[in-house]
Amino acid sequence: MEKLDEVWVGVDAGKGHHWACAVDIAGNTLLSKKIINGESEILTGLSEILSLPPKVNWVIDISSSPSSLLIALLVTHGQQPRYITGTLVKQMSRALGSENKTDANDAHVIARTSIFAADRLSAIKVPVQVISDLSLLTSHRTDLVRDRTRAYNRMRDTLTGVFPALERTFNFSAHKGAVVLLTGFQTPSGIRRMGRSRLAAWLAKRGVRLAHGVAESAIEAAEAQHTSLPGEDAAAEIVEDLAASILNLSERIAKVEKRMDKILAEHPHSHILLSMPGMGKILAAELLVAAGDFSAYATEGKFASAAGMVPVSRDSGTRTGVHLRPKRYSRPLQRALFLSAQASCLHHVRDREYYLRKRAQGMRNSAAIICVARRQIRMLWTLLEEDRTYQLEPPTAVSASPAPPS
Repeated sequence: MEKLDEVWVGVDAGKGHHWACAVDIAGNTLLSKKIINGESEILTGLSEILSLPPKVNWVIDISSSPSSLLIALLVTHGQQPRYITGTLVKQMSRALGSENKTDANDAHVIARTSIFAADRLSAIKVPVQVISDLSLLTSHRTDLVRDRTRAYNRMRDTLTGVFPALERTFNFSAHKGAVVLLTGFQTPSGIRRMGRSRLAAWLAKRGVRLAHGVAESAIEAAEAQHTSLPGEDAAAEIVEDLAASILNLSERIAKVEKRMDKILAEHPHSHILLSMPGMGKILAAELLVAAGDFSAYATEGKFASAAGMVPVSRDSGTRTGVHLRPKRYSRPLQRALFLSAQASCLHHVRDREYYLRKRAQGMRNSAAIICVARRQIRMLWTLLEEDRTYQLEPPTAVSASPAPPS
């Protein structure tokens, strides 16, 4: 048997198991097997594959939670896995003339694709502890915020069906005291029976600020409606449950944000990000998670390209000079940079003036904000290179004083 110098391994990753396929330079299958997503099973399969040639190229189609154990074990054994998108796998499957859709076939397609594309696929790196923690916490916070938003919408919709005057009175998403009110009173008759002074005392006992003002507004809304609508009792129970759920979610979100602040302070670049205009703690954490290691980007242009803020050419024949948004870029990274630029346009004078100049040139709102984001990326890169925080006026270089005349 001819001795192999190099093999390419494609891994079709999954939650319960992975399928690994190893091929040689000609695309011939050397090994194809199912590997359970467990440490001992992965180590057994890893040792079997590493015994084939001196060099093994690994390509995986999932770089998130299902393959985290596999990636960690590969890195521990000195291997460098690379990531291939599902879209590319699907396109290559058609190009190779394969109509079967199985784990084994997908792994084979990934392996054959990696023969000529391995050096062009992005490397998968195990994030440092700070980034891993921030990734989990930002994702968890996003889920909690979405759950709270759904609860707000359902509560307001249900309340509108039985007590529209009270729903109009308060902005519940910005008024915690109004939500506390709904944990005890949801109907006009219940609020009227309680009375102004007793209701104010009830709210004050539960820590509501300006309890007398909340009670006054609630009584006015109750006096405006004396008709009981169908389903009022059931709706009151639902509103009470949703209000309690909102308060609980708000406490959990605050707890997660406090934990995020503590971890964010441990990152070596956090002080630079937080000094930039438009960048708060939540956006800074999301940016660090989306960007990963800043040293992985050779230039600020590469970083901007990863965020989808560098147009790509779409020329064909005599049709030239056409530049469009790229299709492959990091959506989370673009979102963090875009929101930061948007906030900076509202609160930072220089970015606001720059934004208005771009609008005066005929640019749309989103295009002008992207220009501001590109400007912030250049500023961020300068701050990272010089290891300093943002200042409204850049520091001036101190020239060496001339030697005194002899």
